[in-house]
Parts: sequence; C-alpha cells; structure tokens
Amino acid sequence: MHNDTMVTLVGLVATEPVYGGSAYGGAARFRLAVTPRRWDREKETWFDGHTSYYTVWAPKALGVNVAASVSVGEPVLVRGRLKVKEDNYDGRRGSSVEIDAVAVGHDLARGTSDFRRVTPGRPGAGESGAFGWPEGGGTPPEPGARAAVLPGPVPEPVPVPPF
Repeated sequence: MHNDTMVTLVGLVATEPVYGGSAYGGAARFRLAVTPRRWDREKETWFDGHTSYYTVWAPKALGVNVAASVSVGEPVLVRGRLKVKEDNYDGRRGSSVEIDAVAVGHDLARGTSDFRRVTPGRPGAGESGAFGWPEGGGTPPEPGARAAVLPGPVPEPVPVPPF
C-alpha cells in the first residue's frame, strides 16, 4: 500500500513467539520491548528511557521461522507496517500498537547468530520439503523449538559497548 507507515524497531523479545493458524494462513505473534538509551553529559553515564511495547505479527513462512529462531530476551530488529488501534476495554478507551512484520532478524551488533537457509521443496531438493519441513509434508516446528546446531567451533562473541 502507498500510505503505509513503515518502521524499523530495535529491541528485546518480551514474550515467547506463538505460532497459530487461521483461515487466512498462519502467523507468529510476540511482544517487543524497545527502550531508548541516552547519554547524560552532566553525570557522564547512560540512562534508560521509557520502555514501549509493540505486538509483532509475522505471517506465513516468516512466522514459522520466527517461532523456530527467536526466544525471550534476544535482541532483534523488526521491519514492518505500523498500526495503531483504538479499543474499548470494559468501558475504558485505550490504544495498542502493532507491527505487521515483513522482516525480523537478530541484532548482530549485540551478539552472533547462525543462519540456516530454508528452501521450498522441489524435485531433487534433498531431505527438506516446503519451509524446511520433511519431504511429503511433515509438520511445522513446535513453537519455541530450535533448529539443530551445526557442528564446528562457535566464534567468541564480540563485546559491544552499551547503546
């Protein structure tokens, strides 16, 4: 859409991603906590600003991969369409902010990640079918399930100064 407000947020995963299906297809949902950090020149120290929480919706294949790759407390970047909803809760008005994600990834400024490509099933594709599930259908990964770790040395994390 032409008038969508696209945003990029950097924060921490606040709730475990939950994947569910519907008549319109599946999606994963999780809460993202975004806390700005500011430098106080007078005190020469960092301080945290007010934390904002967003509900992130990741549709279809993105949602499957988010549910299999992201856990509570991990730093992530989310790119998507901003939606502000006005609601009525027991006669009280309120609003919520949601992001319809088009991309989600780990914040590599704050740690390392191990990417594994998922390829759609096709003749000769090997052991993986659609979305990396077993050939012949199979089932999607359990919410919060992690892919197997590949053998080999794990690189040392690079220390990063606070934001």
